[in-house]
Amino acid sequence: MAQELTVTQLAVERERGATIVDVREVHEYIEAHIPGVLLVPLGTVPDAVDALPRDTTLYVICRSGVRSQYAADYLIDNGFDAVSVAGGTMAWLQQGFDYETGDDR
Repeated sequence: MAQELTVTQLAVERERGATIVDVREVHEYIEAHIPGVLLVPLGTVPDAVDALPRDTTLYVICRSGVRSQYAADYLIDNGFDAVSVAGGTMAWLQQGFDYETGDDR
């Protein structure tokens, strides 16, 4: 099972240039997302593995932390270093971290 980190820890990693993968659906992403995330809806993760960087840790986020755990586990099983974000985007927003809206993919 993939390790988890908190949104506070993610904010630190983001400042260091972390690669964040958002596995929510497009309509969820449009509502609110962390600036600079890669949108890869959960159902498309298997198709996206060739496009994801393998030379860095992938920080996987969803709405609340459930889908990101599934995605991080899948990525680990396929040779990636992946970590799930506990609490997901909901926790990110509740902590008052910056976010964007709209479809800027």
